[in-house]
Amino acid sequence: MRYLPLTETDREDMLARIGVSDVDALFSDVPNGKLLKEPLDLPRAKGELEVERILGKMSAKNMAAGTVPFFVGAGAYKHHVPATVDHLIQRSEFLTSYTPYQPEIAQGTLQYLFEFQTQVAALTGMEVANASMYDGSTGTAEAVLMAHRVTRRRKAVLSGGLHPHYTQVVETLSEMANDEVVALKPDVRASEDILAAIDDSVSCVVVQSPDVFGNLRDLKPIADKAHAHGALLIAVFTEVVSLGAVVPPGAQDADIVVGEGQSIGNALNFGGPYVGLFAAKSKYVRQMPGRLCGETVDADGRRGFVLTLSTREQHIRRDKATSNICTNSGLCVLAFTIHMTLLGQAGLTRLAEVNHANAVKLADALAGVKGAEVLNESFFNEFTVKLAKPAAEVAEALAAKGVLAGVPVSRLLPGAGLDGLLIVANTEVNTDDDRAAFVAALAEVL
Repeated sequence: MRYLPLTETDREDMLARIGVSDVDALFSDVPNGKLLKEPLDLPRAKGELEVERILGKMSAKNMAAGTVPFFVGAGAYKHHVPATVDHLIQRSEFLTSYTPYQPEIAQGTLQYLFEFQTQVAALTGMEVANASMYDGSTGTAEAVLMAHRVTRRRKAVLSGGLHPHYTQVVETLSEMANDEVVALKPDVRASEDILAAIDDSVSCVVVQSPDVFGNLRDLKPIADKAHAHGALLIAVFTEVVSLGAVVPPGAQDADIVVGEGQSIGNALNFGGPYVGLFAAKSKYVRQMPGRLCGETVDADGRRGFVLTLSTREQHIRRDKATSNICTNSGLCVLAFTIHMTLLGQAGLTRLAEVNHANAVKLADALAGVKGAEVLNESFFNEFTVKLAKPAAEVAEALAAKGVLAGVPVSRLLPGAGLDGLLIVANTEVNTDDDRAAFVAALAEVL
């Protein structure tokens, strides 16, 4: 598609049609302090070779996750992705395909989406799953909107252990819809009384396990209290590998389960792309957002796959749609499905066991460092350490020593008074030498 620039008259006509005076009015919702007063200090034009040189120097400042001991998590995890995954997803029939509207020519795409849904339903212990969301955070916001449709209420209670970015996405979407959000205070030790926040006005309760601080949560009492008041329990996870070890949310009577699937099949890539997983009880299937692939038979009785229960805005009137999500994370879904197929149930369980064992080793070692205290009573592969110095300063000092040590809570919750806390993740990729380097460097810094 060629770029056809707009004339000044074109712009004026467009602004007049939508009823605003100038372009700046389109950004009225952005706080003034967040808007740039002038263009960025960048050259207006450079030759291609010059641009490559400049960007190359800029990218060289990054410390890539695979080059040093790496213990960063908090929603994005470094796992080993088999070479088979990348090899298969780069086949042209997968890499260039888009939306499977015509089942007669998209059976391969529809089948792997169907298999993906089956895997997600099995992982989460739920009855039905969709063909993915954009990521875990937007999936969580969609789950809240779905709960509002089911219960015909407009109030959501968010646990203090929910990832702050997920909370912010829910709050942003809810503000635009004039829905009420009760976000509980950050809950480092999983000690909040979330049951007290549930009453007959609540649509849903959103609880993450393992939570952002690494704590494992017992969801069953929360589900019981929610159901007693006609509300739904939305269970959230950011580390899908944990489902190979912990009791799945479905077995704890969650109504909707949503989370991030990046850990399986999708490597860290400077912020994305990710793949949101979404599952629910079958009685709520008609209120689920996004695509849903179903199995059927053709006129000759042969097995086939189709998009089904398509209540999206592209298929029905926009005001009747359950969601305005326009696609699914197809290639990331395929990577997830291939990796999950290679692992199988036994492989996922073993992977989860290795993750937990490695994290326990690291937690025990860090607990022996003067000035460091592990706060968690239970965790999977991620936990929170209280440091004698501000965690952001410590993380920078450790990075200078060649160790990417974790995520300072102050980055996620600035101004919350939690500056001494560091969230640390330890997956199967970390070795004993990596852990020893972390412990030694931390002892020097503290």
